Amino acid sequence: MINRIKKIFNTKDKKALLENFVSLSALQLIGMVLPLITLPYILRVIGFEKYGVIVFSASLIAYFTALTDYSFKITATRDVAIYRDSPKKLNIIYSKVLTIKALFLLLSWLVIALVVYFYPPFYENRVIYFYTSLLLLGYALFPEWFFQGIEKMRYITYLNLGIKLFFTLCVFIFIKKESDFWIYPLLQSAGYIGAALVGQYLLIKKYKLKFIFLPYKTVIKTIKVNSPIFINQFVPTLYNNTSTFVLGIFGTAQLVGIYQAILTIINLIVALIEILSRVFFPFLNRRKDAFQWYKKMMLIMITVMVIGVLAFNKVIFWYLNVSYDNAFWILLILAIGLFGYTLYNVFGLNYFIVHRQDKLVMKNTLFASLLGFVLAYPLIHFYSVLGAAINLSLARCVMGGGLYYKFFNRKK
Repeated sequence: MINRIKKIFNTKDKKALLENFVSLSALQLIGMVLPLITLPYILRVIGFEKYGVIVFSASLIAYFTALTDYSFKITATRDVAIYRDSPKKLNIIYSKVLTIKALFLLLSWLVIALVVYFYPPFYENRVIYFYTSLLLLGYALFPEWFFQGIEKMRYITYLNLGIKLFFTLCVFIFIKKESDFWIYPLLQSAGYIGAALVGQYLLIKKYKLKFIFLPYKTVIKTIKVNSPIFINQFVPTLYNNTSTFVLGIFGTAQLVGIYQAILTIINLIVALIEILSRVFFPFLNRRKDAFQWYKKMMLIMITVMVIGVLAFNKVIFWYLNVSYDNAFWILLILAIGLFGYTLYNVFGLNYFIVHRQDKLVMKNTLFASLLGFVLAYPLIHFYSVLGAAINLSLARCVMGGGLYYKFFNRKK
């Protein structure tokens, strides 16, 4: 086994993977600590109800996050990993990303403005929706795809660290009473926009990237070619985000706040899964023979983390000041969904997409996401916040399990 691992990871690959893992692990550690510091403070100062309003507005904006990215976290990363030594190709990739992201950003802002203006419950909190929508600008400009593609993820760490430190300090400085809740989304957006601008500066000054005005046909062709992965990235919002969104419409803001507080713990593990996937994605594009080793590592890791979260549930609820009767069942249901999410990342992103089976992953994701979207209303209508947790985990398990089934049959 040791000899096989040595054969898979030569000196250069090992160094790159280790550097990227340490960089993103440091970011993950800080990203886990800082929200755990601010969240209890926010819940005590503004309360679960106001926090629920913020979460609800974020759930609306989340539908447009994947649209403004338009799959470039995967497609642009993959292209940069392949053409990293060609300045001409990198300039074309950079220009395509900025052009298409700008088009979809403007479209997103227009749709959000119309929805908020014509729907009275949204219009009442229009300031919150406006500040939250500014996040899309930060997401669109942040060049995560480039640093991931050249396997220099320490820059992602530095920039994200700046965002989180800025946001954490400002929360304690500016949010002092319940009426200050509008400052929360404003600080989030300001942090991401600032980090995105610094990232763009690095691309231009350090890596000498230049924006090129591309022909209309090139832009349209890129949109068409990227559409399968865009659908694959977008449709999970139909189950992942709709559970929160529907709960906000048919439940209370307080229930949304409680659900999101518990989901925050689960999302910390989700973030770690994504980091490992991002670290290995460029590498597995070059060294497909390392997949079996990667698969075993991920499955062992998620099992240990789920057991740990459930074992320390009382400590988690005490720290978050959550006293809801069904809190443990919500945590348990959401934790089960982590297995499905891990299978999706292992077999979807880092096997089938690596092997250019984009449409296969798209169809599987589309089925699971539509199932989650359809079941969201009846589950939440009959089971309230428990229904939201069931819907999210069920969709994740169907999506991950479906890809594992396809992988198993193909290998067989």
